Amino acid sequence: MSQAFSDLLNNSCKYSEPGGRISVTAEVQGSEVVVAVNDAGIGIDADVLPTIFQMFTQSDRSMARSHGGLGIGLTLVRRLVELHKGSVHAFSDGPGRGSKFVVRLPIMVDEPLVPTPGPAARATAPVTGHRILVVDDNKDSAASLAILLELSGNEIHTAHDGLEALEAAETFRPDIVVLDLGLPKLNGYEAARQLRQKPWGKTIMLVALTGWGQDEDRRKSSEAGFDQHLVKPVDHAALQKLLSDYPATRSGRSSVAENPFNEGR
Repeated sequence: MSQAFSDLLNNSCKYSEPGGRISVTAEVQGSEVVVAVNDAGIGIDADVLPTIFQMFTQSDRSMARSHGGLGIGLTLVRRLVELHKGSVHAFSDGPGRGSKFVVRLPIMVDEPLVPTPGPAARATAPVTGHRILVVDDNKDSAASLAILLELSGNEIHTAHDGLEALEAAETFRPDIVVLDLGLPKLNGYEAARQLRQKPWGKTIMLVALTGWGQDEDRRKSSEAGFDQHLVKPVDHAALQKLLSDYPATRSGRSSVAENPFNEGR
């Protein structure tokens, strides 16, 4: 829960001007404790509110880009709260009018509660059990995605540039590599080519997870050896399904052009 509330507070800080006010309140309502994080920041557009907890959703893309964020934190908040049989909702009166995030959690009773995923968590988080290398030069984004994938039963390692990715893969020997394309030191295309040259790298699944989604980007990723090209924002359920389907396609690499998850959202 400390991870969940830390992400909510970081989100409020990220979208508030210097000197802006952020408040946290907590109270008991019936059989629940209700915790609200309020800020007087940039607010959220009405059309974004229904999807704010989906992976990579951002209320203001230009500002989010300036802060280097990818919007994974709120998806992680929802998953963690649901694991504790709770819920989280976002409220805002619109741009420039701040935001409010309300977390509802059941109060502990005498007998121990087993934290099992709610229906929404089970529907979007199949257990995959893979060794996955996550490579992103934004360390916060890599860490958040790693936690999400760990919740699905995977073993995760992270790297933050192309050369580090090659070194990590040599020792970690992942089944799947989720690789950003715009990496320092060695870009994702070249890292993928070098991975494919390794004897053990010919059968791993390479997934490009990037903001670059033009036809030329897809062609280049296919030529570099990627199996999948996912464009941000990508739905977390789609990514989980892709990973859970991996054993069925392990013997032969799929076509980037044919995969149903290649369309940007």
